[in-house]
Amino acid sequence: MRPFPAGGWFIYLISIVLLGAFIAASAIDLEHWVIPLSICWFVTGIGLVASSVGVYILHPSLVRAYSLLPSASADAGALAIGAAIGLAISWVLVATGLVKRSYESVDAKSEIRNLSDDSQDSKSETDQPEKSAEPQFNHRLEICWEIVFLLPVFVCSAAAFWIIRETVPIALRNSFPTQHPAIAGLLGSMWGYFVGCGIVWVVRILGTLAFGKEAMGLGDVHLMGAAGAVVGPLFVVVAFFIAPFFGLAWAGSQMFFKKIRQIPYGPFLSLGVFAVMILHDWIRDRISFMFYR
Repeated sequence: MRPFPAGGWFIYLISIVLLGAFIAASAIDLEHWVIPLSICWFVTGIGLVASSVGVYILHPSLVRAYSLLPSASADAGALAIGAAIGLAISWVLVATGLVKRSYESVDAKSEIRNLSDDSQDSKSETDQPEKSAEPQFNHRLEICWEIVFLLPVFVCSAAAFWIIRETVPIALRNSFPTQHPAIAGLLGSMWGYFVGCGIVWVVRILGTLAFGKEAMGLGDVHLMGAAGAVVGPLFVVVAFFIAPFFGLAWAGSQMFFKKIRQIPYGPFLSLGVFAVMILHDWIRDRISFMFYR
């Protein structure tokens, strides 16, 4: 018996790339409290390409039956296309200055501090200590700019979904994945990306509005978006809800050993994605009908 029948080597390769990238991202996040966006973009690109060409390596019926790669229905594909159009509109609004980037004054204040370093060197050591260099923000106001940024995404996605529902016969919608497997794969990966980004971004927005301080980081948003582009919308949602259990286990171990060490949330999200990949078939058999039937 071959070790990788029916093109299984392709799924193995994609899984190894995802795990390797997330291990690297988690290690950097643990050390520097930042997730390199280049890693997230690389994984996202791999997910988009793999979902498109995978149907030429594995039979499309196997891909759909076992959820090996993301594959969108016509409705999910419309949501993905609408979200992509909305994202493009949002970036145009940012580029034209009509929408402000959240927390953008960080760079400006950093430049001001760098310019003032020379004058600080001339002061004597007996001077009063410097005030905190950390910039101060109205976090609720800053997060409102992110809400404005996301509005076109939600509006265009809902509009595209409504158009498909109202104009395309149900028979054509149901046959879309089988008639256009490569396009369905690409749109499924896109929709997984938006779902992964969206679920973390919603928590970030609600947490910031509720507690008045930044909740989760945009690096976590990109990390789960990348995961969604590879594993699909269903599994990335499950991964997100598994991640807190790893956080609770870490907190419990810290209490048991009487140690207090804060670590970023990115590694827990990566562990959630890893758990979903291990339990893929078990999850698919029990709750995939919520999304694909």
